[in-house]
Amino acid sequence: MGYRFVKRILIATFALLACLTGHAQRSGNIVEYFGKEKIENVEEGSVIHQFKVGLALESAMPSGSLWVGQDILAWQLAFGLFKEPNAGQIHETSYPRAKKNVLWKSVQADSVSTFRNLENTYLYTTFESPSESVVLLDATGHTRVYINGLPHEGDHYDYGYTLIPFKLKKGLNEFIFTPGRFGRVKARLVLPKNHIMLCRRDPTLPSLIRSENTEKWAAIRVINATNRDWEKLTIVCKLSSGEESHFTTDKILALSMRKLKFLVPAPLQYDDHKQITASIFLLDRTGKEIDRTTILLNQMDKNKHHERTFVSEIDGSVQYYSVVPSLSSEPGQAFILSLHGASVEAINQTRAYKQKDWAYIVAPTNRRPFGFNWEEWGRIDAFEVMADAKKILKTSPSQTYLTGHSMGGHGTWFLGATYPGTFAAIAPCAGYPDIIGYRKDVDTANAHFPHYTMIKRGAAAGRVYDLKRNFLQSGVYVLHGSNDQVVPVNQARTMREELGKFHDNFCYYEYPDGSHWYGDHSMDWPPLFDFLRQNTIPVSDSIKHIEFHTVSPGVSSRNHWLEVIQQKQASQVSTLVFNKSADTIRGKTTNVACQKIFISTLGFMNQPVIEIDGQVIPAITKQDMILKLNEGKWSIIDRIEQGEKHPLRYGGFKMAYTNRAVLVYATAGSKQENEWNKNRARFDAETFLYRGNGSFDIVADKDFNPADYADRNVILYGNADNNLAWKKLLQHCPIQVRNNSIAVGTRNYSGKDLGALFIYPRPDSDFASVGVVAASGVEGMKGNVGNNYFSGVTGYPDILIFDAGMLKDGLASVKVSGFFDNNWGLNEAGLIFE
Repeated sequence: MGYRFVKRILIATFALLACLTGHAQRSGNIVEYFGKEKIENVEEGSVIHQFKVGLALESAMPSGSLWVGQDILAWQLAFGLFKEPNAGQIHETSYPRAKKNVLWKSVQADSVSTFRNLENTYLYTTFESPSESVVLLDATGHTRVYINGLPHEGDHYDYGYTLIPFKLKKGLNEFIFTPGRFGRVKARLVLPKNHIMLCRRDPTLPSLIRSENTEKWAAIRVINATNRDWEKLTIVCKLSSGEESHFTTDKILALSMRKLKFLVPAPLQYDDHKQITASIFLLDRTGKEIDRTTILLNQMDKNKHHERTFVSEIDGSVQYYSVVPSLSSEPGQAFILSLHGASVEAINQTRAYKQKDWAYIVAPTNRRPFGFNWEEWGRIDAFEVMADAKKILKTSPSQTYLTGHSMGGHGTWFLGATYPGTFAAIAPCAGYPDIIGYRKDVDTANAHFPHYTMIKRGAAAGRVYDLKRNFLQSGVYVLHGSNDQVVPVNQARTMREELGKFHDNFCYYEYPDGSHWYGDHSMDWPPLFDFLRQNTIPVSDSIKHIEFHTVSPGVSSRNHWLEVIQQKQASQVSTLVFNKSADTIRGKTTNVACQKIFISTLGFMNQPVIEIDGQVIPAITKQDMILKLNEGKWSIIDRIEQGEKHPLRYGGFKMAYTNRAVLVYATAGSKQENEWNKNRARFDAETFLYRGNGSFDIVADKDFNPADYADRNVILYGNADNNLAWKKLLQHCPIQVRNNSIAVGTRNYSGKDLGALFIYPRPDSDFASVGVVAASGVEGMKGNVGNNYFSGVTGYPDILIFDAGMLKDGLASVKVSGFFDNNWGLNEAGLIFE
């Protein structure tokens, strides 16, 4: 990989440390660290304005890991209190425990039009437009931006990817940029050269694999700078050698950018060139050309490092992964999943490995170089990649391994603890076990609120220390530099001490004087791979003892021949400890309400004796058993009712944004309600595109036909009075949100500033869910904007009801939080009320 790659890794990991300790990096470009140049040139139109003067306001916004929901300027916008500021004007922070008031200060951009020294600081700037027109905001460095009060996703990683189409008002237009990671903002307005066009920023492209003649998935951004939705667009990909593919792609919402998938044809003949040019044409439904551009595709040998693409079931988007092929062509090679660190592309992850003669190494993306810390959507991406790659590579089921570096080391600890029995051995390198124990921005400002208990439970699936005994089922090799200043070596030493208390198959090595990255052998360490190879996954019938811990069946439910289907208390640790002999299964359970024993996989010759929690239960040879707890006794049931909670539909709220979710916004309200509901759906799609390389379908409620989106998750924006799809999906839900009120069972809350986030079963599906982003009025929807549910760390239970004061007062403004019971009812034992 060489010095330049090592330098990128070192700089990137020090940037990660700065992030995790709450200190913004003052210089440097994070995009350059993982091998991509930041987008600087504008191909999409002409720059009509460069922002060079503004006002800055220091933020007193509390920080935290599990909960970040406060934004004082958003609170003022929600209640119509924000007024155009002046230099020297005092701004009352209004935060509880704020130590001081702050002043608006005049700021100017430097010679390259960048505002600097904005650590933890808002930037306010304006543009006076002579007329109404649609333009693009091209800005970097901020977390989000309010354009004339409406929120849009920012570019806090400084990629240069984000272009926001919006309508300029005639007269004064206001822009509020919220604090980003690096204390700088650069922004300009671009007049688009075309109303709908292809954008070459941030494509997802496959390698063209020599000897393979199949089409490959790809994706490219399309900008819709019009006031109408576009659908049934066709993307044509034509190679310079003449082959072409046509694909009718997804719908794109008015005034938005979406990454649309298309197909790349295989060349009839490959040549010796490393790259091949392809022309991309965008056609309307009549076949008329709207726009065109060109891309470069890599031609790679199957037996060399290469990249593959697939369509994700999270949102129907195209994702890629990188492959280190085995040097051997023998069937049944081992499979090693390698997780990258923060800021590192999957393609760079694999280039650090030399090829092995016994295994394939595959690196998923976590949806982005930073992504989701390998939790939530990141863990789903990892398993989607593993399934797709195993299908192609046909590896040995018993030789599946897991490793990763830095954030990927955390992912290794997390996935290894969460999915015991999946990996024969794991090998975290320079990793921190638990992200909450590693990060410095703990939620001290919120921890004393009663509702924080439910926030913690909503994030409990990521607590590795609570699941550590699951490591019993795999070998563990811990590799860490003794002089690591990014992830201190005490993170590894703590796990060595913990493993030493109960584990008899782990190896620990501190690389002498090793920093966070001391060369490719920071991951590609021969003794580590020797250790992995010595371990195999046993067949289920040979396993005599299982100790399985899970926090949520919706995250991890099965371990070989045992499965947790329901819990007594949601998002608390559940445990199964079982022993199997020639004719007996005996076990004890903790916090388990429903379970399954896969007797058919165990090879009993005669009817076994089943004893659980001291109760003997008759079994049938070779027939799986579903057991449900009823008044303290286990009883056999034929099946779990699909209307109840089960592993495919369990919650919490954030998991509504999976299963190819379609976002449905309300149109039956007032003009302002409709504008805010539509923009919230657009904002969520922008955020998931930026953070998770995502691509959600967005439709109006009047155009939503459930049959057209069968068995897919649905996200509703609005309420029962203004979203026409509400009655179709939530008529029988015990939570009803209407104009001016929210009913939670028999409790009623009134006001226009109420908001709600919850998940509920989709009634016409056995496994799909409905996610609800609801409000009792415009103020309530504005108050919803602070919720950072696309973070891979924050905690959200099934239900969160609050008022817009949450933007200022945090969890003090929460009315209800908690979890539905196993019948999706409201049991007060699982809820906290104000």
